[in-house]
Amino acid sequence: MKVQRFATGLLAADVAATTRFYVDNFGFEKKMDIGWFTSMGHDDPAYELSVVEAGHESVPPDFQRPTYGLLGFIVEDAAAEEERLRAAGVDIVKPTTDEIYGQRHFYCTDPDGTLIDVIELIPPDPEWMKESGLG
Repeated sequence: MKVQRFATGLLAADVAATTRFYVDNFGFEKKMDIGWFTSMGHDDPAYELSVVEAGHESVPPDFQRPTYGLLGFIVEDAAAEEERLRAAGVDIVKPTTDEIYGQRHFYCTDPDGTLIDVIELIPPDPEWMKESGLG
């Protein structure tokens, strides 16, 4: 398979609310909105996020429920983003934590409960790297 472009799609109970969440909090821009479906872009045209109404007839019946998954966003300053999102009323489910494998990150959720990992890359612990066979 030759993939021409990759886009992430979420199934949502309320397409407008979920779209607004990503526009207001993560800097996405709405590109297309037909009610039951929206497509959003970001600074780089390769970044595309779509939202589909979970109960729409185009969705197979066994999957007509909001998506519960994990999205990851790499940022410059995770702690500052947590503070900004917390002030905006976003549900922070795990505060900023430094991990030995080279991440400073926190988790929040969107209106449908999709888990979002906001990550700042930091130097991994040298001892952990050695023990893991990576350094």
